[in-house]
Amino acid sequence: MTAPVWLLIALPLAGAVVLLLGGRRADRWGHLLGTAAAVASFVCAAALFAGMLGRDAAHRATTETLFRWVPVGELQVDFGLQLDQLSMCFALLITGVGSLIHIYSIGYMADDPDRRRFFGYLNLFLAAMLLLVLADNYLGLYMGWEGVGLASYLLIGFWSHKPSAATAAKKAFIVNRVGDVGLAIALMVMFSAVGAVSFTAVFDAAPQLGEGTLTAMGLMLLLAACGKSAQVPLQSWLGDAMEGPTPVSALIHAATMVTAGVYLIVRSGPVFNLAPHAQTAVVVVGAVTLLYGAVIGCAKDDIKKALAASTMSQIGYMVLAAGLGPVGYAFAIMHLLTHGFFKAGLFLGAGSVMHAMDDEVDMRRYGGLRKALPVTFVTFGLGYLAIIGVPPLAGFFSKDGIIEVALGAGGLKGVLLGGATILGAGLTAFYMTRVMLMTFFGQRRWADHGASEATGETQGPHPHEAPAVMTWPMILLAVGSVTAGAALAVGGTLEHWLEPVVGSGEIHHVLPVWVVTVIVLSVVAVGIAIAYRMYGARAVPEQVPAGSPLTVAARRDLYGDAFNETVLMRPGQTLTRGLVELDDEAVDGAAAGLAAGVSRFSRGLGRLQTGFARSYALSMLAGAAVVVAMILAVNLW
Repeated sequence: MTAPVWLLIALPLAGAVVLLLGGRRADRWGHLLGTAAAVASFVCAAALFAGMLGRDAAHRATTETLFRWVPVGELQVDFGLQLDQLSMCFALLITGVGSLIHIYSIGYMADDPDRRRFFGYLNLFLAAMLLLVLADNYLGLYMGWEGVGLASYLLIGFWSHKPSAATAAKKAFIVNRVGDVGLAIALMVMFSAVGAVSFTAVFDAAPQLGEGTLTAMGLMLLLAACGKSAQVPLQSWLGDAMEGPTPVSALIHAATMVTAGVYLIVRSGPVFNLAPHAQTAVVVVGAVTLLYGAVIGCAKDDIKKALAASTMSQIGYMVLAAGLGPVGYAFAIMHLLTHGFFKAGLFLGAGSVMHAMDDEVDMRRYGGLRKALPVTFVTFGLGYLAIIGVPPLAGFFSKDGIIEVALGAGGLKGVLLGGATILGAGLTAFYMTRVMLMTFFGQRRWADHGASEATGETQGPHPHEAPAVMTWPMILLAVGSVTAGAALAVGGTLEHWLEPVVGSGEIHHVLPVWVVTVIVLSVVAVGIAIAYRMYGARAVPEQVPAGSPLTVAARRDLYGDAFNETVLMRPGQTLTRGLVELDDEAVDGAAAGLAAGVSRFSRGLGRLQTGFARSYALSMLAGAAVVVAMILAVNLW
């Protein structure tokens, strides 16, 4: 008998409640409880997966209705969970990679006085992401969506004593709120057009809806996906999110938050399949972002920000594939799963390097670390080979599959998309080779500040390998980076697994598969060669060179923040000031003027109230005389 689906969410949620409400009494064992909750959730996911394998494809999906959630008039929403082949992939990734990140964090955060609170936030993150992918309706998905946004804010700003971390957390929160407006509007459109927000009801009704309604729904879902998955134009928060502890970067970039947008698009496939204009918008966003992130990654000297730009680019590949419909859904999810292994391994490897280098993140202060950090070097190197698509590692199968799907779009569209994905592969090879060479090869470039007067010991970094609690998760992720692609791709394993949920399509091969492979590997080789010529065959300068205008632009994130400031923030401030002035001068002025008029009128009336009886008698006599005069005048007339 398998575990109930709700237990997947309940375990990390219970861990978060205990750790965040338990106070300092839980400091000594809080990290162990948080890790145990994550591992227990993974065990439940594995048990549910085994049970799912024991049933035929048509009966693998299960649903659980826990309680009536929103019984309001025509809006009747149950709090229900759905575990099918698609959500099963995410449940295993979130809990499996999430558990390894928890274990790694035991060592990485060992000296942090707030380690218990950190693990509470990690558990909260897992619970929210699991709710997002397991909900059987868009309102439950929205609840998990907002929970992930809250948890990311707490984790990115965990070291809030640093102004940069506090600012980065607020930036991520606000940018994601912009995307969340899209999901909220999509919910409203669904209820208005369908009268329900459950997946089943919306997808069953989709063929009867007008194309305009479906397009509006799809575009709003895309806006939401852009926020969570850091796609253009809502990508600006991702690089700043590196201000959080490195395990947070691995969790956000590999297993949870940035994959949410891809999940939303693939889950909403029945809507996008009937809305070609929205589908085209998805493809354009993915193609632009995969190149946008790759260009930025080519110029970053901060190792974590280089990997963050890489994440933006790789998610762009997934979004592009998802925008190509049923033929691309399985490859989008395949790349998402393989990316979960090698990108988590790369981030944890970066954390290991920082651990060895006194939290230094500038790769120009590294060099020659392969001998001092042999385990980190090998595991990071395998992740590097996987992400650039060297066969037979994981990225080769998933990324090349997306390239073939893009080329198969046919005509000019196929040429443009195929060209973008191949160019992205070359850029990926360049910036990741650059990271490898600057970090692990060449001469050491870190500072030696001489001997301490107090202790006589040499000051400065002392590169050393991380403890076993950190290296073993890196080793396991490296194994996944090597084997996951073949396990998912050979024989169409993942395609057949997902077919009952996302459908299937046949790739139109404009070129033989081996020709595409040769072309892609040749472009990758060119990227490696250029990086080696620039950073391997010559000494890496410790000071940042001036660079070309494109390099300067890439270092500044292609002026994404400047664009937002000029196009959105400044006009927004001007509009706000204008509204404030309108409120002060017009609204408040009118209210104040009316009050002053009433006050003057009252004072005038007050002068008539003298308090003398003779005055009142005279007024009554005058009034009576006026009335009599009026009566006589009427009668005479």
